[in-house]
Amino acid sequence: MYRIAVVEDEEQYRDEVCQYIQKYEEEHKLEFLVTTYADGQEIVDDTEARYDIIFFDIEMAQLNGMDAAKVIRGRDADVVMVFITNMAQYAIEGYEVGALDFVLKPIDYYGFAFRLERAIGRVQGKRDNLEFAINTQGGMKKLNSNDIYYIEIENRFLHYHTAEGEFAQRGTLQSAEEMFKDYHFVKCNHWYLVNLKYVTEIEDNVVHVAGAQLEISRRNRAHFLKEVTDYIGGGF
Repeated sequence: MYRIAVVEDEEQYRDEVCQYIQKYEEEHKLEFLVTTYADGQEIVDDTEARYDIIFFDIEMAQLNGMDAAKVIRGRDADVVMVFITNMAQYAIEGYEVGALDFVLKPIDYYGFAFRLERAIGRVQGKRDNLEFAINTQGGMKKLNSNDIYYIEIENRFLHYHTAEGEFAQRGTLQSAEEMFKDYHFVKCNHWYLVNLKYVTEIEDNVVHVAGAQLEISRRNRAHFLKEVTDYIGGGF
């Protein structure tokens, strides 16, 4: 599912964008959850809302789209932003907040669909891997979820096992499980969270992960095997 917000003060364009999103959804057999706002201030005030893609009109009465986008970007580094405008000169300012693209009014479906496709591709790319930083004794280390074989909890520290070595940071396995739930990490027992990308073999109650052999607990076995099967499209 993709969460999309449309921030547009003109009802005509707001409805048109929603119709185009619905049409694209039906054509490509995707699932969208669309929320609309009639002004930039409304989405800024909605502090609990999180979106994958936001379509911002730029010229709005109370808080324009550019200023609203700056606030949103300050609290969400990943959301994909696309501006809707009849003023092409806003492009340079838009790139300051990391806007992906612009849709010029009047809006035509094919031009809009192209930009929506780009936005979805950007979101999918972010979902496929997660970049984050951990504190180390020497300072900071940037990690990518694609490079992590598995995560181990020991003495209240999370140990990230990677091709570059092992890196540790204080945390809980529950918080790691929530953080990596969209990146094919699954718990095999109380101490390990496994990146399914690196599972090479399952033998009895043991999973082989990048050369390591980790126990699959009885409690987690059924769910773990199902997740592995779904990931590889086959069965063990």
